[in-house]
Amino acid sequence: MKIFVLNCGSSTLKFQLIDMKNEERIVKGNYERIGGKNSSLRLNVRGTKHVIQHVARDYKEALDIVLKLLTSNEYKALESLDEIGAVGHRIVHGGEIFNQSVLIDEKVISQIEKCIPLAPLHNPEGIAGIRAMQKKLPNVPMVAVFDTAFHQTMPKEAYIYQIPYKYYEEYKIRKYGFHGTSHRYVYGRIAEILGNQNMKVINCHLGQGASICAIENGKSIETSMGLTPMSGIPMATRCGDIDPSIVTYIMKRDKLTIEEMEKILNKGSGAWGVSGVSEDYRDIERAYEDNDSRSMLALDSQAYKIAQYIAQYMVSLGGVDVITFTGGVGENGYEARERICNYLEFLDIKLDKDRNKVKGKEVCISTDDSKVKLYVVPTNEELMIARDTYDLVK
Repeated sequence: MKIFVLNCGSSTLKFQLIDMKNEERIVKGNYERIGGKNSSLRLNVRGTKHVIQHVARDYKEALDIVLKLLTSNEYKALESLDEIGAVGHRIVHGGEIFNQSVLIDEKVISQIEKCIPLAPLHNPEGIAGIRAMQKKLPNVPMVAVFDTAFHQTMPKEAYIYQIPYKYYEEYKIRKYGFHGTSHRYVYGRIAEILGNQNMKVINCHLGQGASICAIENGKSIETSMGLTPMSGIPMATRCGDIDPSIVTYIMKRDKLTIEEMEKILNKGSGAWGVSGVSEDYRDIERAYEDNDSRSMLALDSQAYKIAQYIAQYMVSLGGVDVITFTGGVGENGYEARERICNYLEFLDIKLDKDRNKVKGKEVCISTDDSKVKLYVVPTNEELMIARDTYDLVK
């Protein structure tokens, strides 16, 4: 069975076509700037990369173009659309309704709509992707895979906020957590590598967005992102945890609207806000190497706070067997991994600096005498979505 995996962002359409016979990725693509005048499609078909300039006004038009290309004689990824056996959709927020992936029907779509207040920038796009695919492939089964579902195993003392309880009862304000599909994949993979399904693992998903997750015996018991993906460790442009009074203080001083303040915290903070260099960690890392003081402050501060979270989650787990690194920075940023692990040496968590100098490879990076194993495990959220989809429809 070939499964089409779809991830709809605010102006992007990411997708993969995976053959579940051998879990081979046939196609990977990213349609950028949908709705703008400079829409472009980056396409990788069986390892051959292409860039196609083609305006797409909405998701339906973007999907029309993508599916037409995949069945064209030029790319030959599919003989026809009949080869697609199912579609897996990444949906950001499932609230407390969904604790696992589900087959999509009208009731499920209605429930995803109910979660829009919790993810107003993401769930509408996810629904738009579902509707567009239903029109293109009306008889093909579809599955929703939620970022938040994996974290529904957190105990109530972990997810409740110390604000008036009525806000949880009335508005469902609580910690939900995100990157669940990535955290679940990495735990499953490290369990395979070490041949042990019952471990205490702290997974560090580090990228433009970043979160830490404490996992015990395959279940999430604590995670750093909260009601929204803005909380937890500081990220590329997101502030992470801050004193809530900072928000009202700045708003009063600068006479900012709610929307202006949200933009600062979500788009103008983190490593970009402190360094003033770039939203891209690679640029900030180069400035760090050139001894730019603000870049050094930004990345050293982030490493410090990530290490604090790791130590905190050792308390949540009552110890730890393995610490894993994944995501764009976690997989490729050996400098970032070293900065983080330097803070953990007092716990006899020892990084092998030679083993650590790898990018994008599945490898052990701890010393042989380290009390805790350290691993790099490249994530594969799309494969996880495809597996869930396959299991539900086969």
